[in-house]
Amino acid sequence: MVLKAFFPTCCAAADSGLLVGRWVPEQSSAVVLAVVHFPFIPVQVKALLAQVHQASQVGVAVLGTWCHRRQEAEESLDHFLEGLGAIFFHEPWLQLCRERGSKFWSCKATRRQGPGRPGAPCEDQVMLVFYDQRKVLLSQLHPPAALPDRPAGDAAAGAGGLAAVFDTVARSEVLFRSDRFDEGPVRLSHWQSEGVEASILAELAKRASGPVCLLLSSLLSLVSAASTCRLLRLWPLPFLWSKLSTCGQLRHRLEQLALVFSTQKAENPTQLMRKANVLISVLLDVALGLALLSWLHRKDRIGQLAEALVPVADRVAEELQHLLQWLMGAPAGLKMNRALDQVLGRFFLYHLHLWISYIHLMSPFIERILWHVGLSACLGLTVALSILSDIIALLTFHIYCFYVYGARLYCLKICGLSSLWRLFRGKKWNVLRQRVDSCSYDLDQLRLLVVAVQGLIHVLVDLINSLPLYSLGLRLCRPYRLAAGVKFRVLEHEAGRPLRLLMQINPLPYGRVVHAYRLPSCGCHPTHSWGSLCRKLFFGELIYPWRQRGDKQD
Repeated sequence: MVLKAFFPTCCAAADSGLLVGRWVPEQSSAVVLAVVHFPFIPVQVKALLAQVHQASQVGVAVLGTWCHRRQEAEESLDHFLEGLGAIFFHEPWLQLCRERGSKFWSCKATRRQGPGRPGAPCEDQVMLVFYDQRKVLLSQLHPPAALPDRPAGDAAAGAGGLAAVFDTVARSEVLFRSDRFDEGPVRLSHWQSEGVEASILAELAKRASGPVCLLLSSLLSLVSAASTCRLLRLWPLPFLWSKLSTCGQLRHRLEQLALVFSTQKAENPTQLMRKANVLISVLLDVALGLALLSWLHRKDRIGQLAEALVPVADRVAEELQHLLQWLMGAPAGLKMNRALDQVLGRFFLYHLHLWISYIHLMSPFIERILWHVGLSACLGLTVALSILSDIIALLTFHIYCFYVYGARLYCLKICGLSSLWRLFRGKKWNVLRQRVDSCSYDLDQLRLLVVAVQGLIHVLVDLINSLPLYSLGLRLCRPYRLAAGVKFRVLEHEAGRPLRLLMQINPLPYGRVVHAYRLPSCGCHPTHSWGSLCRKLFFGELIYPWRQRGDKQD
């Protein structure tokens, strides 16, 4: 029988003592966590292991002995270590030994009763696997993705042993809180033996985070309660709040802040990673917003934008008037229905006149409106972009009206042609299948341009809201924190000696990092693909600039 012994590399140079760790019978593996050094009292060692088991719920025990020979002959130490098996009984009993000045190790695993031979001791083969205890402790092992020719169950079963190793080291963190400077009765060697990692700034931040989070959480609760008052529920305010991108983004930002400043402790590493991703996303969003605010207020760019907006609107209106007058005549030499052209043309020109009048009426206040839009960037770049999206929707409302009127007329035309076509073929309408024939149609480029601009803004907002920046930063700077699996490098493979391997962590690919830790977006706007846009334009269906009830959520 071959046993796997996972040994921390930080203990390779430790003095002789006892091997403390966990035995995993399902995998026939021993996970060594620390080395207990001499002198020690067995009762105190057992008391320490009982405390660790009570705090971490990990079955920590003495697995065997560790002998690091630093002198020529230490026969008395060998006999003493062999006698410890009677005090700390464990089946099997590991005996690891490293010779002085040699790279070779000796590993034995003895059992008092061998299989098929009751009462006769036996010795098992040992495969020694070295691992970096600090990296394994700080890393999070992700379930492996199933290969195309391999079921997911097989991949999960193959990673069961690795999951046991990672879980054992992660849950035994209480064992690593003592270092060589402690005056406790038991002296240990582990990855923090030279001193527990700590920082004065980190400790001060931990102590101050509690009251600050409690205060901010109370303020956020007041804001949430104020947003649900009855005055804001009067019609049509709820309808407007549900259609504006700004309200959806503010609601999403309020949920993000409530999650970040929540006083509840994260239950697992996934929730902690989500909190960190949300915090970094909010900080980056606010930083980009402040950069935009600084750029707008530098060299009076807001005034320049306000002065250029009205001439641009007049130029767009002039081009639309020329287009409508061209369509009211004989476009491309085609003879059209003059009465219908005049009615529709004057109808659209009237809408265009109302829009120009509205723009000139609002021209004295445009600079102040842009100033407030720039000031809203203090809440984040996504808030400013959402306001910009709503402003574009309001400024292009006449174009949307043109599209709605034209789409409805085109839909009636399609329905009439399809009815005539079915009547010509002697067929009838199938109510069960809801099947409608169609004819060709030219896309409305102006409406597509507005949809493309707003879609680009929404994609940028969703990218800032949902991108797991903290996880990507960990993957870039500390790839071992996000583990997809491990790989083994052979250190020694000679006949008559135990096989020694070095376990190294394989980092999680960037695509899986984004897929696993992607944050939810605000979901306040529709997510149309180019295929659905073309289909709706082709069949005369309306394209709404807001999310409908039947739309699928992300």
